[in-house]
Amino acid sequence: MARNKFDIDETLEKDSEFNLVHLLRLRKYMAPYQKKLLSTAAIMFASSILGLAGPFFMKVAIDSALPPGNRDIPLLIALSSALFVANAANILFIRHKVKSMSQVGQGIIRDLRADLFAHLQELPFRYYDSRPHGKILVRVVNYINSLSDMLSNGIINLATDLFSLLLIVFAMLALNVKLAVASLAGLPLLLVATFIIKVNQRKAWRLNSAKQSNMNAYIHESIAGVKITQSFAREAVNKGIFSNVAKSVKASWLKACSIQFLMWPSAENISVWSMALLYVCGVRWMVSDAAVTVGVLVAFIGYIGRFWGPINNIANFYNSIVVNMTYLERIFEAIDEPVDVKDAENAADLPSIKGEVSFSHVTFGYEPGMPILKDVSFLCRAGETIALVGPTGAGKSTIISLISRFYDLDSGKVCLDGVDIKGVKLKSLRSQLGIMLQDSFIFSGTIYDNIRYSRLDASNEEIIEAAKTVCAHDFIMEMEKGYDTEVNERGSRLSAGQRQLISFARALLADPKILILDEATASIDTKTEKALQKGLDRMLSGRTSFIIAHRLSTIKNASRIMYIDKGAILESGTHDELMSIKGAYYSLHTAQYVFMETKPEYRIPALQV
Repeated sequence: MARNKFDIDETLEKDSEFNLVHLLRLRKYMAPYQKKLLSTAAIMFASSILGLAGPFFMKVAIDSALPPGNRDIPLLIALSSALFVANAANILFIRHKVKSMSQVGQGIIRDLRADLFAHLQELPFRYYDSRPHGKILVRVVNYINSLSDMLSNGIINLATDLFSLLLIVFAMLALNVKLAVASLAGLPLLLVATFIIKVNQRKAWRLNSAKQSNMNAYIHESIAGVKITQSFAREAVNKGIFSNVAKSVKASWLKACSIQFLMWPSAENISVWSMALLYVCGVRWMVSDAAVTVGVLVAFIGYIGRFWGPINNIANFYNSIVVNMTYLERIFEAIDEPVDVKDAENAADLPSIKGEVSFSHVTFGYEPGMPILKDVSFLCRAGETIALVGPTGAGKSTIISLISRFYDLDSGKVCLDGVDIKGVKLKSLRSQLGIMLQDSFIFSGTIYDNIRYSRLDASNEEIIEAAKTVCAHDFIMEMEKGYDTEVNERGSRLSAGQRQLISFARALLADPKILILDEATASIDTKTEKALQKGLDRMLSGRTSFIIAHRLSTIKNASRIMYIDKGAILESGTHDELMSIKGAYYSLHTAQYVFMETKPEYRIPALQV
């Protein structure tokens, strides 16, 4: 798919014009903190009221306490004391707001990130197949982190500033209507400027979001493949690619900022023009209107300064909203991604199974109109070992993915013990399967932790027994701390063979009714494989097994071998039966046998495990 590249900009699945839908969705995450939000808002509203006292006290002082020949010193002292108390209370209120809203903001971020991570755990493989993992990671980390300031301070500041504006307008109207109208004359200009700027601003930040996502995807890909990069001396080429990706991020950021920075100067200039208009009108009206006194004009100057302060704050908050709305769109897009493979409404627990597996007219493709399997049907009886062979891309791994219901079928039915797996709960299905895929993934942690991953209640003794069964115990005990040895993410300290043996032990520990092995011995040397064979016999005994193997010598004793090609099962039978008909399996086996005999240099060398 086109999105599965670092150099392709992401587009939103559901594009929409700027609105508050995504912002309003945050109410769900604010609900647990409602009491703290309301108490902080009440305190800040009180702070806003106290903030309006200053200009009023100045008016009283100029008009009543300081007129020549009629000075009122006690009143002046009282006004000064009241102003000091109001400012001190404001400091305490703001301190409380910062502490309280930081807790609320970080709590909302934690809850939002937890919901996103939980949803990512449930999304089907299709989602991860269609995009770089770096573009998923940037949503969980960078985008949510970017919301921190808006949630910690922005929302409560917006409510406080709006409340302050209402109080200021009310106070100005109460003092003098004409001066109030003159003071607010620049507001329509600001609304027009905001409307013009906001459309281009949102588009610019969307583009920057896409470029950041591309860069994150390339960094993630490069780190994951650093060994290959160094093996082929690709460092210089990769630096050039990253330089171009980084330049795109820089260019998009500068463009977005150039538009964003128009907002503050617009508000600032309009506020200065409004202030100038107030001075001109105020001085003229002081001559002709007795209601416009020096004290009233000074009070208005104080109020108009306080009026445009919240306006500028709101303009800055608007910038923050535009930027963060872009991130919220990406976050909620991921949260809204449908979980296609999920429990049906009436799904029931799958009872303990014996292990019979049946495919009935199964058709499936990863892309619409491009089926990998076409009308496939077969029956595997409980306890049978089925080997799947065939050319690369024939659909072998797809069959075992469908048994595990990692994908839903296009048509047909897969049943375990006659029960359609689409009608059972996923946990009850997968808990009875033991799966070892081609990628033997090792998590950061101890070897104990990695083997116990399949069954968290397993004791150390059970883990050691599983490791002994698959011939992993000896090399584990040779490590510095044995089973308590810490291994790196993806098991970089371990050889490929060691990772596979640990994965074997993990699968065995789960004690599954159906065991699925996808190229399980591909990285294990011949000597270890022979020793492992006894453990494999024990693993396979009494349970249904599906094995994918390119080394045909490892599957001769399978109950049945199915040759898969062109989306269908072309041949099915035991090793001897398929050899006798001299078909596709015979040709594959003969070619591999002859190749290994005549080209010993291509045999798999013994690995130091």
